[in-house]
Amino acid sequence: MIIDDIRKMSDAELVKKDKELRKELGNLSFHHRIRPLEDSSRLKKIRKDIARIVTISNQKAVKS
Repeated sequence: MIIDDIRKMSDAELVKKDKELRKELGNLSFHHRIRPLEDSSRLKKIRKDIARIVTISNQKAVKS
């Protein structure tokens, strides 16, 4: 996910996307424990996207 796209999102969209990514991360990590994923780098990408969303949310909160 590109940082500029995240910055354009509203607060509600950021919260929604954060929940979706956390749910996806939980599902993927569960499946990875049972049977290794074909693309295990997806876990790392999702964690980074979550971190980006949290950072932008915090920046918006400070500016308000």
